[in-house]
Amino acid sequence: MKFATRRHALVLGLAAPLVIPAARAQAPWPTRPVRIIVPFPPGQAADIFARLMAERLTEIWKQQVVVDNKGGGGGIPGVEAGRAAAPDGYTFLIATSGTFGVNPSLYPDLPYKPLVDFKPITNIIRGPLIIVAHPSFPASTVAELIELARKEPGNLSYASAGPGTAQHLSMELFKLQTKLDIVHIPYKGSGPAMADLLGGHVKLMMDSTASALSAIRDGRIKALGVTTARRAPGLDKVPSIGETVSGYDSAGWSGLVAPAKTPDEIVNKVNADLTALMRDPAVLRQFEERATLADPMTPPEFAAFMAKDMATWAEVVKATGTKPGN
Repeated sequence: MKFATRRHALVLGLAAPLVIPAARAQAPWPTRPVRIIVPFPPGQAADIFARLMAERLTEIWKQQVVVDNKGGGGGIPGVEAGRAAAPDGYTFLIATSGTFGVNPSLYPDLPYKPLVDFKPITNIIRGPLIIVAHPSFPASTVAELIELARKEPGNLSYASAGPGTAQHLSMELFKLQTKLDIVHIPYKGSGPAMADLLGGHVKLMMDSTASALSAIRDGRIKALGVTTARRAPGLDKVPSIGETVSGYDSAGWSGLVAPAKTPDEIVNKVNADLTALMRDPAVLRQFEERATLADPMTPPEFAAFMAKDMATWAEVVKATGTKPGN
C-alpha cells in the first residue's frame, strides 16, 4: 500500500506541470465570427468603410466579420448596443464624429461616456463632407447658395443624416459663419436622405463625400462645395467652402472602439491589423476612389483626437444653440 501511495503521488506530481500551463494558455483569437456595430443605416460613410474593413479582416482573421447596422436615434441606440456587448473581442463599434464628437454636448442625458465606456482602437477615415443639391436647385455654387438663402431667409431647407451628425453640425457651422437661415430636415441616415434628394423631395443636402460620390459622378446630383480647407481627392473640380467662406473647415471621421473591458492584447492586435490594412496600396486606392483619406492612429492618439473633437463641437453646439431634432 505504501508503494502504491508513493507511486500515485509521483504520477500526480509529474502530471501537474503538464496540466497547469495548458490551463493558463489563452485560446487563439478569433475563433468565431466577429461583429462590428454601425450605429446608422446602410449607405453612409461609416457603413461603407466598416464593410470595406470587415471584408479585409475576414481574410486576415479567417473568421467572418459581419456588419450589424443599428440606426436611428442620433446613433445612440447603436452605441448603447456596443456598450452593452460582452468585452470579449467579438463585438466592436464604429465611433463617428457625430456619435462620439457631437452627441456628448448635444444630449445632456447621453447614456454613454465615449472615453469611459469604450476603449479606442484606431480612427479609420477622416474625410470631407459636401453640400450637394438636386439638379433643379437654382444654386450651383456656394456663393449662389448664400445669395439665394439671403433673398429667401427661412424658405430653403437642407437634409442631413440626422440630428447631431457631422453632416448636421457642419451645415450649422456654415450657417453660423454666413448668418443664413436654412431649415434643417433630419433623416435616419444618409441613405434615406439621399433617396429623397435624388427624387427631388428635398433639394439640398449635407452629406459625406463617400456616400454622395457616385451620384455626383453620374450627374444625378450636383456638388456645391466640400467642407475641408483643401479640395477633396477625386473631386478636384469641386471648390472647398472655405474658398468662399474664409476660415470654414470641417471634416467627418469614423473609427473603431471596443467595450471598455476588452483585453488590451485584443485591442492591440486589431489596431495592428487595421493599421497594416490602411497602409496597403490597394486599400488606399479604395479610400481615394471615395474621396476619403485613411487616418490610422494608436489607441492613445485616437483617445486624444476624440477628446479634442468633443471640445470643438461643444463650442459649435453652444454657439448655434443646436438642440436634438433641430
